[in-house]
Amino acid sequence: MIKIAKLISGSKISAQIKDEVQAEIAQMKKEKNKVPGLAVILVGENPASKVYVANKEKGCNQVGIHSETIHMEDTVSTEEILAEIDKLNNRDDIHGILVQLPLPKQVDSGKVLMAIKPEKDVDGFHPVNMGKLVAQQDCLVPATPSGIVEMLKRENITLKGKNVTMVGHSEIVGKPCTLLFLNEWATVTICHIETKDLKMHTQNADIIVVATGVPYLIKEDMVKQGAVVIDVGINRITKEDASPELLEWRKQDFEKKGATLIGDVDFQKVEPKVSHISPVPGGVGPMTIAMLLKNTLKAAKTAAE
Repeated sequence: MIKIAKLISGSKISAQIKDEVQAEIAQMKKEKNKVPGLAVILVGENPASKVYVANKEKGCNQVGIHSETIHMEDTVSTEEILAEIDKLNNRDDIHGILVQLPLPKQVDSGKVLMAIKPEKDVDGFHPVNMGKLVAQQDCLVPATPSGIVEMLKRENITLKGKNVTMVGHSEIVGKPCTLLFLNEWATVTICHIETKDLKMHTQNADIIVVATGVPYLIKEDMVKQGAVVIDVGINRITKEDASPELLEWRKQDFEKKGATLIGDVDFQKVEPKVSHISPVPGGVGPMTIAMLLKNTLKAAKTAAE
């Protein structure tokens, strides 16, 4: 009999976190007459960005966070975005500021992210927050990495002393995730596009986190029996590009939408071998929104102190 891994449902865990955040906001409103506020700057008409922002707005409405979206044309200059951030930095009713990436080529993304006050940087990308994460000081931590660690903790998966392999070293996921695991006393190996033998680093890992945007990168022979696998990848596969197995597995998606979303892990082959795995969709994705809401609440609580 094939043992099926336990699915780590980000949808379920994120719903619990949202309930907790909602309860705290209700209490804050009652006791201090304060409501956390989140402002999102959205530049241009990128369809994926618009979906993310709509999901953030929906999340804010669910938990009672005041949310504003500032929509700017894709011809916008760095200076115009900086002027908008300056206004938001000085508003007492806005506790979190988020600039939806990617930004158009003419905009200096580094300058834009640096302009957000660290205490309002709910994405956790400001060098001050990154530095505090390195120094193990209290700070706003990027939402996807903190969501990954939260998922594992809520599934009672021990991190201390475990061998963790992080595949992908981006500033958004890989690097902060590595720091969070180190802070939990795990032993971390980081792999990236220049890693010579990826399999060597993954096959002895107790926990594998993969965030590369390469479908089917992690195969069954790269994973040890009983490992835990967290798949951060989101890859849209159209009907034309799908293998016969994928067409069969995601038949409903292809019939309804003509495409499906898969991660960076060869899920059907890897799942029977591991103890826990996060699915795509419904895994890490919902956690990102939940942790962003949690960060906004944290920023509001800090401002109220």
